[in-house]
Amino acid sequence: MGIRKSKPTTNGLRNATFFDFSEVTKGAPEKSLTTALRKKGGRNNQGRITIRHRGGGHRRRYRIIDFKRNKFDVEGVVKAIEYDPNRNCRIALVHYVDGDKGYVLAAKGLEVGARIVSASGTCEPQVGNSMLLRNIPQGLSVHNVELHAGKGGQIARAAGTFVRLMAVDGDYAVMLLPSGELRRIHADCRATIGEVGNSEFSLRNWGKAGRTRWLGRRPHVRGNAMNPVAHPLGGGEGHSNGGRQHCSPWGLVEGVKTRKVNHPTDKFIIRRRNKK
Repeated sequence: MGIRKSKPTTNGLRNATFFDFSEVTKGAPEKSLTTALRKKGGRNNQGRITIRHRGGGHRRRYRIIDFKRNKFDVEGVVKAIEYDPNRNCRIALVHYVDGDKGYVLAAKGLEVGARIVSASGTCEPQVGNSMLLRNIPQGLSVHNVELHAGKGGQIARAAGTFVRLMAVDGDYAVMLLPSGELRRIHADCRATIGEVGNSEFSLRNWGKAGRTRWLGRRPHVRGNAMNPVAHPLGGGEGHSNGGRQHCSPWGLVEGVKTRKVNHPTDKFIIRRRNKK
């Protein structure tokens, strides 16, 4: 996959970069594997905004991704690599030998014609194959890692991410997460061999504010640019912070840790992400 830079014919295109989609082999998605995606604009069931700075955006259809990989010992062939507007990585359309179809995350190096399988036991540790953590060779990079057996992959699903399998100790595997955290995960959880593709996604330059509006993101206004009625930092002449420390519109101070003290899963963390 490559990144191209447009000619500066307008101010919005001066620094904008785009993907060339050279790895995408199919345009329209498989209709049987899509469903409608309704936008909520950050509002809850009472119509109140609970997530700010959301709204608008291009219309999308959701691609149903197989994160569980629970079609055991049935070989599949990658028929196409497709673009997914709902995530920053590509997805692969897989045709299984029993006639079923499914979408999986396109790993780096996974090409059309490749054969993949989700093994109940052991299989060849090739890119795209799914196995239990206890059956994966130590030192390999994996993605789409489960936290609870059978729930489906929750870790390392974004473009360019991967988890390193450091060791398997009894019923638990020691995993090095992208954040630097060293964590124990039950060895009966599943993971997919390889790292997620489209690692160059973070190198793009939007070029103009309108491209983020297409994604459904609305402007984020600074608190000290508002009126006093709208924000604790509002009002004042010039760049004034309102006479108090930085906070949210509801008075919550930034930087407060949201993770619970003595969380039940703390026992699985060997080294936290913020430790040297």
